[in-house]
Amino acid sequence: MTATLTPEQMRPKILTTAEGNRMTVPAFEEYVPAIDCPCPGCADQRRTAAGGLPVRYGGHPAAHGARRAVVLVTAAGVVLGGGVAESAGAPADPAPVPGAGAPTGIGPLPDSPQGLPGPLRGSGASGPPATQSAASAPRATTRADIIDRAKKWVGAQVPYSMTKYWSDGYRQDCSGYVSMAWNLPGNEWTGSLAAYGTRIARADLQPGDILLFHNLADPGNGSHVTIFGGWTDSAHTHYTAYEQTKPHTRKQTTPMAYWTNSASYVAYRYKGLSTGKSGSEAAAEPFPGAAKFGPRAKNAYVTRLGAMLVARGGKRFYKIGPDPVWTGADRRATQAFQRAQGWKGAEADGIPGPDTWELLVTGTGHDIPAAGGQSGSKAAPAFPGRGYFRPGRSNNHVDELGKQLVKKGYGAHYRKGPDPRWTEADRRNVEAFQRAQGWRGKEADGYPGPDTWRRLFA
Repeated sequence: MTATLTPEQMRPKILTTAEGNRMTVPAFEEYVPAIDCPCPGCADQRRTAAGGLPVRYGGHPAAHGARRAVVLVTAAGVVLGGGVAESAGAPADPAPVPGAGAPTGIGPLPDSPQGLPGPLRGSGASGPPATQSAASAPRATTRADIIDRAKKWVGAQVPYSMTKYWSDGYRQDCSGYVSMAWNLPGNEWTGSLAAYGTRIARADLQPGDILLFHNLADPGNGSHVTIFGGWTDSAHTHYTAYEQTKPHTRKQTTPMAYWTNSASYVAYRYKGLSTGKSGSEAAAEPFPGAAKFGPRAKNAYVTRLGAMLVARGGKRFYKIGPDPVWTGADRRATQAFQRAQGWKGAEADGIPGPDTWELLVTGTGHDIPAAGGQSGSKAAPAFPGRGYFRPGRSNNHVDELGKQLVKKGYGAHYRKGPDPRWTEADRRNVEAFQRAQGWRGKEADGYPGPDTWRRLFA
């Protein structure tokens, strides 16, 4: 993208000094590149702008003393000496929007000064030069590979630093971490990472995507980036974040989108994302072939498929549980998972193919929704409220809950059967159902809430 000045912007300005003399000065306009424009022109502009940052905010020491001077000429004039009106500067970049309702005391504020874009360093430096433009063909990678690389730094507890480089050649700050996970040819920063991705809605986030906040007004104040690892609750209020922060790389449940400046984080998906089977998990468990599934099939792969489908929300399709014999339950659960990905027709026929298998093995893609797309199913009765399900309470809602638990196959803790009295058996059965949804902690405490009730009666 090239900044083009209009004739009016290029026309020299006539100014009058305090002595009444007229003088002509050239007009200059500053061009501010778009944060996510991948063209070489915008990339160069962003790198040039980054060079003017103070050292404490990630600027290069050599660039600190040579910041570029930009003359802004407006109708108000410029500063040329005594008696000349001072310029009314260009409007400032929007201030970051503070996150609403962010918890306090449970998450650190991002204190993450970072280095500027540059090549890989040290013994791990390899691959194309860092000067490769983001507009050129990106390196292909998969979601599984991105998460695998992110986990390596978590396991190694790589110390945070904006000046040091890990053995793989990447800078040990938040943007260097994402550069490593996305397998970029060099080290980027929060002001350039967006050029390697495509902006997406937060609702579409999947493992391997990122949440990026680059504070244009003051890059050293709160700018940060995290890797999305998956939702941790059904309401999508928290997610697993892989991030490089002080004192070292971590994996932690984090409120959407971050503890601070939550509203300013933008979701991006890597442009070089591939659906191929190159992830280590997929490689360790390759697709066995379509012949292993379908009518008359009986083998361990059918059991494995069923177990993965149950973990992704398909428990309700199995009355007993997955086993080596292929049944209609396996087909319906597989079809529900395929439809959850938005697939139709032959792509959602209930027989797993390579793409279905990879999503299940790597834990990516969309889970099976509660309703499962079942036609003709009854609407769930309205949730009566949490107060009906507590020790000492006795009412028809407890009896209705118990009967539905038994119907769904979660009545193992009843000795005689459900009745209107709330007992420990009710709580343990509800807990078993909640854990089958993949919930943990307070989300699986054995006391039904609206989500538990809706899924139980779906």
